[in-house]
Amino acid sequence: MRYKPLPSSVYKNNRSSFSKKIDKLGLAVFNSNDIYPISADSTLPFSQHRDIFYLSGIDQEETILILFPHAENPINREILFIKKTNKLISVWEGEKLSKKKAREISGIENIKWLSEFKSTLYDLASQSDLFYFNTNEHYRAKNVTQTREDRFIKWAKNEYPAHRVGKSNPILQKLRSVKSEEEINQIKKACEITKKGIVRIINFIKPGVWEYEIEAELIHEFIKNKSRGFAYSPIIASGKNANILHYELNNHKCKSGELILLDVAAEYGNYSSDLTRTLPVSGIYNDRQKKIYNSVLNVKKLATKLLTTGTLLSDYHNEVGKIMTSELLKLGLLRKVDIQNQSSKNPAYKKYFMHGTSHHMGLDTHDYGLLNEPLKPNMVLTVEPGIYIPEEGFGIRLEDDVVVKEKGEPTNLMQNIPIEIEEIEDLMNK
Repeated sequence: MRYKPLPSSVYKNNRSSFSKKIDKLGLAVFNSNDIYPISADSTLPFSQHRDIFYLSGIDQEETILILFPHAENPINREILFIKKTNKLISVWEGEKLSKKKAREISGIENIKWLSEFKSTLYDLASQSDLFYFNTNEHYRAKNVTQTREDRFIKWAKNEYPAHRVGKSNPILQKLRSVKSEEEINQIKKACEITKKGIVRIINFIKPGVWEYEIEAELIHEFIKNKSRGFAYSPIIASGKNANILHYELNNHKCKSGELILLDVAAEYGNYSSDLTRTLPVSGIYNDRQKKIYNSVLNVKKLATKLLTTGTLLSDYHNEVGKIMTSELLKLGLLRKVDIQNQSSKNPAYKKYFMHGTSHHMGLDTHDYGLLNEPLKPNMVLTVEPGIYIPEEGFGIRLEDDVVVKEKGEPTNLMQNIPIEIEEIEDLMNK
């Protein structure tokens, strides 16, 4: 692996926290992701299911984890099943994890080959009357593909119809939303790699450069620093493209006088960072661009201060909306009559700032976090306000990642990545 893995104690603690939340006779099963086909014999690169990774640290396909905290034999309270290497696999793909290596990474003593899973589950099922299944219940989830987890659940319900069913995902959503110090350090590492990429392209951007050339510079820097690459599909949007929130074509030439919105960040060890900067293609912001930029930056700074322990995200987004409304009035983009005619469902500021300001992040870029529960220390969130003006041909978004603290303002993990106008212009014109 490229990254330095976390100590096995992190995964032991995660499993212990989960096991304390399930019923006495509950048995939980977690499956790795599939390797997804493209066509013919081609596949997408494997990416591990974040829940089984959170609980085991294992980054290999065809892995299954059983957690059965009240199994009669203590050795069966944690069982990890991994794929066994054979000569064909060894020649074509390289050797898979040995039992010893899987034990070192996960801290799980009972490691078995994948071929032993069904017989083991059969033996343990008699001691349990409740299976915990791990369906995807993230609030942004759109499940259109049957996963390895889905196929297992269907099989298990058919094979063990008398067993009651529980849900693992709500438990994991609570647990994963609060990060350990070790997890925060992995996110910091991803942020540091992201900084290197941004510093590199600050010196690369100029009129005539193509958006995909910037993407190439970033991926070079990320991989060179032990990242697998982008934490999410990169948005490199010059000029009017910045008004497309999920613009991913990255195939336009950057023109003199334009701004380029870069929503790009590295992952490290399966942990994400998430950053946005808006840079002047010619190295200098014009007066209008500066006014909009400074308004967005002001909203970002004020919004960051609101991310404190005990805050509800619904209240937070309402407050940020008020701050943005004030800025848009100062800019002349909104008038008092717009405010008078707005409704709670359709606030006036949404014409120019139509997305949320913050989301949880960690193992997923849009990570687990229950929206109706107050913020807790060591939650990691983005802060990403923006103003988009299609009629003027540009949009500006700025984004950093912050850690909620027990007391006071959050810690900005990206505070060393250039964001002030003067610093950016100085760096671009060296």
